[in-house]
Amino acid sequence: MERIYLDNNATTIVDPKVKEAMDPFYCQMYGNPNSLHDFGTEVHPYMRIAFDRLYSGINARDEDDILITSCATESNNTVIKGMYYKLIKPGKKTQVITTQVEHPCVANSCRFLETLGVDVIYLPVNEDGIVDGKILREYIDPDKTALVSIMWANNETGLIFPIKELCQVAHENGALFHTDAVQAIGKIPVDVQDTGVDFLSFSGHKFHAPKGIGGLFIRKGRDLPPLLHGGEQMAGKRAGTVDVPGLVGMGLAMELAVSNLDYESTEVRRLRDILEDAILAIPDTIVVGQRKIRTPNTILASIRGVEGEALIWELNRQEIAASTGSACASESLEPNPTFVAMCVDDQLAHTGIRLSLSRFTTEEEIEKTIDVLKASVERLRNISSRRP
Repeated sequence: MERIYLDNNATTIVDPKVKEAMDPFYCQMYGNPNSLHDFGTEVHPYMRIAFDRLYSGINARDEDDILITSCATESNNTVIKGMYYKLIKPGKKTQVITTQVEHPCVANSCRFLETLGVDVIYLPVNEDGIVDGKILREYIDPDKTALVSIMWANNETGLIFPIKELCQVAHENGALFHTDAVQAIGKIPVDVQDTGVDFLSFSGHKFHAPKGIGGLFIRKGRDLPPLLHGGEQMAGKRAGTVDVPGLVGMGLAMELAVSNLDYESTEVRRLRDILEDAILAIPDTIVVGQRKIRTPNTILASIRGVEGEALIWELNRQEIAASTGSACASESLEPNPTFVAMCVDDQLAHTGIRLSLSRFTTEEEIEKTIDVLKASVERLRNISSRRP
């Protein structure tokens, strides 16, 4: 049996078109773009094309900035720690607001700020598993809140947050707004002008670009101190030689991701729903979050009496890749806070399995996964029932 990959929220295959576009910049046009000779300057037009694709993909304006980073983790750290030096340390504001369900790179950056004396508020989710404007209004303080950082879509549940509304609330109260859009780009439309966000983070390997390349959108006038000091790359806002192959690849991947949004919302969603219906047909099973407010590729399910880790290994034994949640938190056995809020009891809250599709997922793979999943659940439940 061919291996089946259903862990696309962790990382994605590099689109073959993207790999092909990157190849010349390894052994042919490999010059440092900051060099003055032809080896360096000949890559500039390709970098410009890549930047244009990134700007277009999120509808950024020419006067805005997109910094090229190593990943969204770096981008998120740049914003959160930058706010400390920009607004909090000088005494202008004292508080940062985020949520209880952020990716570890946001959550742990905020915990680091707490060691510096910053007041960090972790917003709870509502009955739908998201944070809405009403919740944010209850906690935001126009005199204290410097930054609100809330993900666009949750990496484990796929639940989509009302970013435009949340950004409005932040701005009404004099706070800047940052969103980690890693799980949104390539799955749903992402428009920085429509939503008004001040900062937006993304990572290429989540939308079929290579690992090790990401970006940070910064709206005009929302300057940040650099996280990395060194040379004058990125106008001094992010030091370090730009990964030209990665940038070229990420630019094309962004263009392809946006051009395939209709496919995501129809065909990928259709395959996701077929798989989800089969999972829900298993007795004592739930899926977290309403379909209409989830990204079209994601399922987070809980099956009573079956531990998530055991099911993951059972699927892996049969060459199907899935996960229990965030790859960056895979060593933790703690349940996702959204999962706990949405589940009916603790037994269900500790047995999550995440299945995430991409535009490369086929119907044959979904059909095979359904057969293997049903058999695996039956086997694991039988083993569990025999335990004393």
